[in-house]
Amino acid sequence: MRRDIFQAISDPTRRAIIVLIALQAMTPNAIAEHFDTTRQAVSKHLRILTECELVKQEQQGREIYYSLEINKMKEIDKWLEQFRKIWETRFNQLDQVLSTIKKQKK
Repeated sequence: MRRDIFQAISDPTRRAIIVLIALQAMTPNAIAEHFDTTRQAVSKHLRILTECELVKQEQQGREIYYSLEINKMKEIDKWLEQFRKIWETRFNQLDQVLSTIKKQKK
């Protein structure tokens, strides 16, 4: 089953994994140490993140390291950009209204 990146980030554990590996690649065991869950559960989350191409695997000797796939994160940011523009416009409008009210009170 092909998963959607938004389905992947909808889970709080997967979002926490993304935060963990954003700065440095980590092994599944190192990731699992940060959660009160089984190693198998963490592996399932990593598999989903890998299927969505949000994380990538790199074999180093006998260990597999997971790291963040920045280009996929940009896809999320691009989608959010449309809402960011709406929010900024509304905040600017609110600033103008507040400024007008402040001037009227003087």
